[in-house]
Amino acid sequence: MMGTLRGLQEYLDASYQTSIFDQAVASRNAWEFHLHGHRIVKAEVLENFKYDLDLRIAETGEEHLPKTDVKLLYPAALSDAVRPLLNTDWNVRNLQLQPTIPPKLRHHIKNKSLFPLMMERKVVFFTLMEGEVLKGLISGFTRYEITVSLKGGIPVFLLRHAVYDLRDKKGRCFLKSFQETHRDWEKSDLFVSEGQSA
Repeated sequence: MMGTLRGLQEYLDASYQTSIFDQAVASRNAWEFHLHGHRIVKAEVLENFKYDLDLRIAETGEEHLPKTDVKLLYPAALSDAVRPLLNTDWNVRNLQLQPTIPPKLRHHIKNKSLFPLMMERKVVFFTLMEGEVLKGLISGFTRYEITVSLKGGIPVFLLRHAVYDLRDKKGRCFLKSFQETHRDWEKSDLFVSEGQSA
């Protein structure tokens, strides 16, 4: 079935090219980064390049970091609230997965899947490449990031390249590899099939 999701294109036009890293640079505040290798650092983002970041890390000083090393981030002031809400899937953690550099090998999620989940405020579970599990609502997404509101509305910014799996409360998978066939976005009230008036 061919068709569109009401509001998706307008959302992408307004938000898709924005970057949390630009926001972090402008804020001049400390952010807490969860990096591959189970490394957690508090850092100020000095500069946002296309593929890398310049950080000033509280404990170690300046560091040039590939963005593919970043799994998630949030304002450092929220650290005490966020950390207890991060769980672990030990089966995934024990796989000892490395950052996936070639984009075609990543665990993609289609915008057509994210948008209805966000608009319909569905509770979802994100599993990251090193086993971190976040439960919450999708409150935004861009080309490279997904914003998840955890319990209490606490915002956490996931990097799309760091996602291993995305499921709803019923265990339904929303990765591109599954949704290419199952096309759950067509079941959304936002979906308008061709020939149907919007």
